[in-house]
Amino acid sequence: MQIIRGLRNLSEKPDNAVVTIGNFDGVHLGHQAIFKRVIERAGQVGGKSVVYTFDPHPLKILSPEQSVNLLCAFKKKMELIAAYGIDMTVCADFTRDFARMHPRDFAKKLMTGLKMDTVVVGHDYSFGHGKTGTIDYLKKMGEELGFKVEVIDAVEVDKERVSSSVIRELIDRGDINRGNRLLNRCYSIAGKVVSGYKRGRAIGFPTANLDTPYEVIPAVGVYAVFVSVKGGSVLDGVVNIGYNPTFDRDDFIVEVHLLDYDNDIYGQETEIYFIERLRDERNFDNVEQLQAQIKEDIQKVRGMLGKARQGKNCIDPRF
Repeated sequence: MQIIRGLRNLSEKPDNAVVTIGNFDGVHLGHQAIFKRVIERAGQVGGKSVVYTFDPHPLKILSPEQSVNLLCAFKKKMELIAAYGIDMTVCADFTRDFARMHPRDFAKKLMTGLKMDTVVVGHDYSFGHGKTGTIDYLKKMGEELGFKVEVIDAVEVDKERVSSSVIRELIDRGDINRGNRLLNRCYSIAGKVVSGYKRGRAIGFPTANLDTPYEVIPAVGVYAVFVSVKGGSVLDGVVNIGYNPTFDRDDFIVEVHLLDYDNDIYGQETEIYFIERLRDERNFDNVEQLQAQIKEDIQKVRGMLGKARQGKNCIDPRF
């Protein structure tokens, strides 16, 4: 997939482009339905499938005091969009000046830059200054400028509408199973492995601490996970998210114990895929109690991850 930073850097305008516009945080089931139609339509008209998105997220600029926590870092979002078969993503630099653009000017800018055949949007799409550009206005611009508009209905799972905000809430409270269903993949966070206090190794269960820029971290607790180390295979693991209360620590950590693996991964880029939540973080009276609980956790995790690899409790085809 081509990734273009702004229309100004597009060396050649794609003919008959089929374009969708939005933030697409999380690249969830609703977004995937839009991408599917974009790709289908592009095939019908012999054009390119194009995603037009923004960086940073508009709320990071317009309302930093109540800024949204994102499900995806930019790099991850690009990887996911590419995985669903989109030909090109154009990423606009979102600024306050950009936000002040009139809906009409925005539509003309896209038409001039992309030679659009069709624009495909979600049911709740709005655009332009103050989100004053409605879907009806977009259709009017299409009639004037010569592009078609298609609207994709909301996607629901068990009568709940799929949205980035709903998924953020689910992940934030540790409801990994439901969050994964709405994402249609395993939620993951990524970052570099950094040195910790090495308490895990001292008690027989070495852990790797993850320094992650991701903003939506699952609720404090213990989880069954798959771990991907850059350049390596996917490993089984158990992750603790929290504060290590047994050792009187109050700094927030994400630490993972890799099952049946003892190689040094410090400094390596690592991605953690959440499969299932085991329990809350607990304060144990002594190290022996903690060791016994970790052994029990590992036994449960092996069962959970074994089922995940068989597709019984994991919808992600990578595992």
